[in-house]
Amino acid sequence: MPDHDHHHDDAHESADALHAALQANGITLPSLGIDLPSFAGRYGRPLVALGNCNADTARKLAEALCKAAEK
Repeated sequence: MPDHDHHHDDAHESADALHAALQANGITLPSLGIDLPSFAGRYGRPLVALGNCNADTARKLAEALCKAAEK
């Protein structure tokens, strides 16, 4: 498998893992996914798009990250 295919698979797997981890903390980022323009590019690695969220979701995400950092 060419290296660029590995990067594409890695981007999807990373997005899926982040989605699952956020969901385990009661957090949903509705527009979490692959940044399609970067995915279609020939060079570099595709990006995972975190998207937008409301203030409540941002607060929950910050709290979950702070709690994880304390461990």
